[in-house]
Amino acid sequence: MEDIRKKRFEGLDAACKARMDIPSVKRFCRLDKESESILERAVESLGLSARAYTRILKIARTIADLENNSFITSGHVAEAIQYRGLDRHIN
Repeated sequence: MEDIRKKRFEGLDAACKARMDIPSVKRFCRLDKESESILERAVESLGLSARAYTRILKIARTIADLENNSFITSGHVAEAIQYRGLDRHIN
């Protein structure tokens, strides 16, 4: 996974997903229509902020990377949303 990270952020200010700015998130965390729909429904039903939306995208990117997948799938997005829900119950 380290090789993926180095290659992705080569020549950019961000050294990791947590430090990505909005243009980098848009570039590296692209979603297909199904994934976008899942995330939009979660935003509406859970009342998530734009910041939460971005965090979910970054988490989904990490999950995809862990599976050595260059694309974020609807499964990655759904899993990231679940983690967000767990985070909210803990606080």
